Amino acid sequence: EILMISEVQQPLFVKHYGTQAERFHLLPPGISQDRRAPANAADVRAEFRREFGLEEDDLLLVQIGSGFKTKGLDRSLKALSALPKALRRRTRLIAIGQDDPKPFLLQIAALGLNDQVQILKGRSDIPRFLLGADLLIHPAYNENTGTVLLEALVSGLPVLVTDVCGYAHYIAEADAGRVLPSPFEQDSLNRLLAEMLEDAPARAAWSRNGLAYADHADLYSMPQRAADLILGEAS
Repeated sequence: EILMISEVQQPLFVKHYGTQAERFHLLPPGISQDRRAPANAADVRAEFRREFGLEEDDLLLVQIGSGFKTKGLDRSLKALSALPKALRRRTRLIAIGQDDPKPFLLQIAALGLNDQVQILKGRSDIPRFLLGADLLIHPAYNENTGTVLLEALVSGLPVLVTDVCGYAHYIAEADAGRVLPSPFEQDSLNRLLAEMLEDAPARAAWSRNGLAYADHADLYSMPQRAADLILGEAS
């Protein structure tokens, strides 16, 4: 029996090993319930934005996760650079992860984005960033799952993601953002990013949809489901 955390790799097992379909068991995600938006989310957001010097009409993108190259940070920087001038001036990007920032700092300088982009090392207060931001951008080249997508969803943060991520389908099912189809085209990412940033009512709707989805979808029970399957207790 094979326990899968996403459907992305199942075709590879079938192709290389001829594995029978009935041997696969797709597990639900296992994000922590404490990632959900707290009752004081608005206060956390306001304090965060004060701390980072964000004005009321400023827009904050976050990209979270180590492996900046695989996660497509270069694509995000190009999309930020391509925004219409007035929109670009009030948009900032914070990327967070344990990775070598040097090649991306060079790209930031080349694109003239030094004043708008920060790269931070991995940290423990990610929920604050998810509550304080306006959009999670995640244009990954490949990603088996993408747990941060679900953490954004249950925080009420709209998501822009490529469809190669194993958990991207949750964003589509929840209607909590936009999923960029393959094959990847930079111009399509640029256009979608601009559209999402310019449409505050749509972002508010995606936020509400994500929070509602978090109330009823099973995004949390991976450990219990895996234990049930291993112990032969699954119904």
